[in-house]
Amino acid sequence: MSVEAKLRAAIRDVPDFPKAGIVFKDITPIMQNAELSNEVLDEMYNMYKDQDIDAVAGIESRGFLFGYPLAMRLGLPFILIRKKGKLPYEKISHDYDLEYGSATIEMHTDAVGDQQKVLIHDDLLATGGSAEAAAHLITKSGGQVAGFNFLVALDFLQGDKKLKNFSDNISSFVNY
Repeated sequence: MSVEAKLRAAIRDVPDFPKAGIVFKDITPIMQNAELSNEVLDEMYNMYKDQDIDAVAGIESRGFLFGYPLAMRLGLPFILIRKKGKLPYEKISHDYDLEYGSATIEMHTDAVGDQQKVLIHDDLLATGGSAEAAAHLITKSGGQVAGFNFLVALDFLQGDKKLKNFSDNISSFVNY
């Protein structure tokens, strides 16, 4: 069975979460399966080991789950992109719109070097707002977006359109 098929079988739908009418794609069953988690990490490593990437960035918090192990496996730095107020050192921020309201994410000012090529990872691509905001942080710091990687993409929301302004290298394991 392929990794995609195993992920599809593991991801559970949670209806009406976080509000009525939304079907939440819950990845926690993946975390409970060490063998599947290692297979996903192996696939990610193979996807990026020969690409010209200098660092991996993960978006809080589920982007840390595979982003950090991937960076370690690739022998690269890991960049934390966090919600406002969570980072202790000097930081830059970027505001972005959510479906109902807005949010701010931050990154340390010394996280990205000039012209450093950064892969941005998160668990799920929906509207693309948080990944696009992360890309703005990378470019504001003088870095380049080497690509985007997600476990799951909700294609019907067309979040990839926002990301193509930064990179055409957009991948996901499972698409709905």
